[in-house]
Amino acid sequence: MNTDFARQQMIEQQVRAWDVLDVNVLNGLREVPRELFVPGSFAALAFADTEIPIGHGQKMMTPTVEGRVLQALGLVGGENVLEIGTGSGFLTALLAKSSAHVTSIDIYEDFLDAAKRRLTAADIDNVDLLIMDGMKTLPEGTFDAIAVTGSVQMLDSRFVDALNPGGRLFVVLGDAPAMTATLITRTDENDWLSDTLFETDLAPLVNGTLPPQFSF
Repeated sequence: MNTDFARQQMIEQQVRAWDVLDVNVLNGLREVPRELFVPGSFAALAFADTEIPIGHGQKMMTPTVEGRVLQALGLVGGENVLEIGTGSGFLTALLAKSSAHVTSIDIYEDFLDAAKRRLTAADIDNVDLLIMDGMKTLPEGTFDAIAVTGSVQMLDSRFVDALNPGGRLFVVLGDAPAMTATLITRTDENDWLSDTLFETDLAPLVNGTLPPQFSF
């Protein structure tokens, strides 16, 4: 496979075609070697617009969804970011390229170990990886942006509480096959806005079923 050509085709024919036009996002997809983050047995699918199995019943997001996540969060370089669900570490790397620091949590230790190796190989060092079930516990502090990489049936209010005023949360809500990618912006200490971005079908976070915390 001609890796550079395949990467460019991914960006131009898939990601841009799905209205991802943010130059910083497209540059990140060019600079971070996606092939490093794909399990070896699926190397031929590294640049395909398909979810790639990574173990434990989990899958990498498609490149188009990854692009939409990054574009929605609108990172400009100085943010402190939380990622709930490290997975392969590819979105982690993209978030790190676009922000000051990323804290990424996952319930599976082997995911974190593999992500650490891949991030090191990609020369990315502004990431902390923590073993943690985000449906039960979140890291201390608050964040400028949060990306939830698996779907949840209902929005957990703790995710909003972990945002700084002005912070943005990307999360996919609902049940298969009609889930909604949602951007929540915390406008001040006690208020937020919710925007539906697109429909999708994303594998759930482990323990991602909760009773409603609040509704919009």
